[in-house]
Amino acid sequence: MAKQWYVLRVASNKEGQVREALERKVKIEGLDVEIGRVLVPTERRPSPRNRPGGKKYVERKMYPGYVFVEMELGGEGRISEEAWFLIRETTGVGDFIGAGGKPTAMAQGDVDKMLMQIEKSKEGGTVNVEFQKGEAVKIKEGAFENFEGTVDEVLIDKGLIRVIVTIFGRATPVELEYWQVEKV
Repeated sequence: MAKQWYVLRVASNKEGQVREALERKVKIEGLDVEIGRVLVPTERRPSPRNRPGGKKYVERKMYPGYVFVEMELGGEGRISEEAWFLIRETTGVGDFIGAGGKPTAMAQGDVDKMLMQIEKSKEGGTVNVEFQKGEAVKIKEGAFENFEGTVDEVLIDKGLIRVIVTIFGRATPVELEYWQVEKV
């Protein structure tokens, strides 16, 4: 059976530490046949605070709070006991995304998109922001969580989206990271 990608919930801002710990444990335990790559997808973005003397870039996590693990499941779609305990006993690890104690594999289209975004980021290119002016969106993270609004502008150079949100009956522009919003 070929390896597939699974999503692991982890403690916020511990994604890098969890990835390093998992990679180290996999080597020590010799489980590299079962567990392949462990990724925390990041991208290089222009710094929102432009400083004099040229553009500065920052590394941003594309999916904060998640680590992606390439694994091969055993019979009945279950992780082997050794791999399960190796992952679950790692500090900062929550649980897999899935139902009934079984991790659910990512759809191949989502995997391809994630890997393409990582490649583009390594090349220094801008990541495609899938939003367009006039599109209805819902804010899923931040101070305006659960507010709905309309995309006013996509600020590709800053890696931000300006969304018009109605606050106390007034239309207010809010600048957000693209991952903080979702299409309605």
